[in-house]
Formats: sequence, structure tokens, C-alpha cells
Amino acid sequence: MSAFTAIRIDKDEAGYRAAYAQLADSELMEGDVDVAVTHSTVNYKDGLAVTGKAPVVRRFPMIPGVDFAGVVTRSSHPNFRPGEQVIAGGCGLGEQHFGGFSQRARVSGDWLVHLPQGLTPHQAMAIGSAGYTAMLCVMALERQGLEPSRGPVVVTGAAGGVGSVAVALLAALGWRVVASTGRPEEESYLKGLGASEIVDRAELSVPGKPLQKQRFAGGVDTVGSVTLANVLAQTSIDGVVAACGNAQGMELPTTVAPFILRGVSLIGVESVRPSLPLRRMGWERLARDLDKGLLARMTETAPFAQALERARSIVAGKIRGRLVIEIG
Repeated sequence: MSAFTAIRIDKDEAGYRAAYAQLADSELMEGDVDVAVTHSTVNYKDGLAVTGKAPVVRRFPMIPGVDFAGVVTRSSHPNFRPGEQVIAGGCGLGEQHFGGFSQRARVSGDWLVHLPQGLTPHQAMAIGSAGYTAMLCVMALERQGLEPSRGPVVVTGAAGGVGSVAVALLAALGWRVVASTGRPEEESYLKGLGASEIVDRAELSVPGKPLQKQRFAGGVDTVGSVTLANVLAQTSIDGVVAACGNAQGMELPTTVAPFILRGVSLIGVESVRPSLPLRRMGWERLARDLDKGLLARMTETAPFAQALERARSIVAGKIRGRLVIEIG
């Protein structure tokens, strides 16, 4: 086949750099399914990979892109045939295995999911790993028995990719959602997604007491660090918090007080290598529970030629909601 275009990250004596490159099929990594990529998306992790601001990339050269959607062109995997539409996310894509910022991909069929009924490839990438992570967080709250009748839930980093989808999902499921953001200009956007109340992130991002006034039945935290510590300190008795991000930092300056005095549960959510049944369930729930009109409202689309620029922008906090990249 002819050459194809991809973004390639290199690291050598000349430094760390990401640029568009022409590659051949022979340069693709191992896998039993080839995919013609039609869409990808820009996640925060993709921005970190492109800029090198965190050690996301584990081998070089690397094609970034945690997610992709496309059409199978070759398969020796029993579950997939040429012509079928598929999506992929996580599983080391863009970190240890060539990812979705490429016109072609070759991956293990075990990493793929058929495009869920009711979703287009564009919509699937509007959701992407960020939206899928948000769904896993919601499911984690549900597994712990949390219900809307218990009181409001807080979503931190609410104007970001994970946060935006979490707000929309929780509101659609009947929750009163408190959205925390450092971008006050996004109030109308967040309320349009279903948030009942907007709080400035400054209320949660500075150190506070180990136990504070009970405000939330639970929460979805995408920020970590002091913010997560304060969310835990303000969570009600037997509340549940799902943590999935570290935008503020990796440390967690809390005490055992919320856990042993209020019975608060902190659930970690990892979306890179979940089981296949969980992946399918998460995507089926997204196809069913996420309002497609709200998804469109939180989504911007850009051509592949802008992927590098947009990946840098997300690290600078200049992207709201979700960004789909049209590859092919």
C-alpha cells in the first residue's frame, strides 16, 4: 500500500519532538487487525505525550493518540472482519503501541470494540477515552449503591473532557450536579449540560481541614491533590467519590478522617486496560444514556492538520469539552 500520514514522536540526542511524517505499512507495530482510521480525539494525555510535559510515551518512535475509530481493512482475529466499524481506546495506545493520530493502525483485535449501535464514528470519538472514563466513574458510584436521592454530587474539572461528559451523564440520570471549574466564563456551558450549581475551583483547590461541612453525597474527581482531599472532607456519611485524574497533582494530602469517621469510599477508576465485558458495558451505557444533543454541544471538530496544535492547546487549558480530529 502507499505511504500514509501520522504524527510521530521522536526522542534522541537532538531532543524531544513531535511532527507529521510519512510512514509505510511495514513500519506499523504488530497486530492481527489493520484499521483505516477515520476519526480520533484529543485527550489531556495526548497533549502530555505531544509536549513531553509528562513521561507518557514509553518507547520511541511513537505515534500518539489514545483513541481512534475506523474501518477494518485486514483481520486474522476471529471477532472482526474487513468492512466492520470499530473503536479503540487505552490499551497502551499512544504510549507503548502506535496510536490514533495516524491514517492507519495495526492493533490486537482484543483491544477493539465494534462501534455500538446508535453511535457514529464521530460521536464515538466525541466521547473517546475521556467520556468513557466519565462513564466508568458513574458506574463506580452506582456499584456502591449511590442514588440521586442521597443528595448532590460534585464534578471537579467540570469544563474538561471527562468533566463535561460526567456532568451530562449524571444530570441525565437524575442527579443534582455541582460543577467545579476554574473558568467562570463556562457557567452557561456547564448549566447547558445539566449542572445545577457552579462553584469556583478556588473553593476546593486550597488546603482545608481534614473534615469539613458535609456538602456532597459523592463526586467525580478529575483533578487529584488538594482538590480531591477537600472533596473527601466535604463528602457526606457513606458517600462515594470516584477519582480518575491528576490535573492538580499526584499527591493526596488527606487523613483517614473521612474514611473512619464518615465511612466515605474513595474508588479509583482506571480506563486504560479494563476487562472486555466492562468496556462493552461502558460503551453500551454511553450509547444509551448520553444525550447526543448535549454531546454535540460539548464537541468541536478539527482536521488532522491541526491535531498537533490542538494537542498542545489542551495542556494549556485552552480546550473546552471534547475535540474530534477528522483523520480520513
